[in-house]
Amino acid sequence: MTPPTTNQPRPRPRPSTGARVGAGILVLIPIVALMWVPSYAKATPRLWGFPFFYWYQLMWLFIGASCVISAYLLLTRGPAARGPIDRGPIDRGPAARDERSDR
Repeated sequence: MTPPTTNQPRPRPRPSTGARVGAGILVLIPIVALMWVPSYAKATPRLWGFPFFYWYQLMWLFIGASCVISAYLLLTRGPAARGPIDRGPIDRGPAARDERSDR
């Protein structure tokens, strides 16, 4: 008799350190860009009548959303999230083949 199955999802493997660092950088980019106020505290150039101060911040709304989406995808769709890759039997070269033929 088989044990009853549960509907609990399998735990996800932890993303690699590089993926976590990359995701952190992607999230920090819009924060740093918008906290550096002297870079955009001016009225010119205007875009469709809007001062630079306003359209620059609106532009970063879309850039920030794309950075957060990219960070999320980097953490959830990376190789660690898909699990180990089955590469089949390992071929160790001609020396290993000779050892097997001696047996």
